[in-house]
Amino acid sequence: MRNDRWFVAIAVVLLLAGCGGGADSGSGSGKAVALTKEQVRKALPDGRAMTGWKETARPRAVEMNKLYRSLACPINHHPGCDNSRFYGASTVQRADSAATATFLIIAYDSERAAGKAYDVLWNSYYGKRAGQRAKNFSLGPLGERRDARFGSAGFRGEPGTVTQTQVGTTLLWTMMDSTDKNKNAVTEDAARDLATVIAKRSQQAQNGNTPTATL
Repeated sequence: MRNDRWFVAIAVVLLLAGCGGGADSGSGSGKAVALTKEQVRKALPDGRAMTGWKETARPRAVEMNKLYRSLACPINHHPGCDNSRFYGASTVQRADSAATATFLIIAYDSERAAGKAYDVLWNSYYGKRAGQRAKNFSLGPLGERRDARFGSAGFRGEPGTVTQTQVGTTLLWTMMDSTDKNKNAVTEDAARDLATVIAKRSQQAQNGNTPTATL
């Protein structure tokens, strides 16, 4: 058995997969612009952006509706999804280990809306997804706000991480776990790398550039 967090992440990507759907820049500075659905899709890391990983579910973006609000903001009445526009996801797997990673984006209509949703979603849902005894760790200077936790989220103690970052008008998540207890497959450094890639790609999109940041 696995923690419900990982089932939710996989379900998100599967649901999204059924729908249609420049220069490098830092992730902590730049414009805060509402993204289009296509920009959200391009901001999500794919297999080409993830050296050493293989793509298992290609990037998809959808318009936020009642169904996707229930997945992105799975709290009563879905607080945290107010003024959200699009929702996106992609997944990758390490080529040399049992580690898998899911990337998620919620794109809002303003930086203020994203900032207002940050604590709601982290404190009520995403921050709990690494297990009850998970510890916080630092992501460094990513975005306007950032949080990260490392724990043993699997039924048999498999390691897992979750990160949340605000970059302009977007909230971004990475969720990484392993199907075995190999502690080297899931590390804080690896989680930082994942969070950095998606943060940079989101900022590039908001700057009006094609996301090019890679691992």
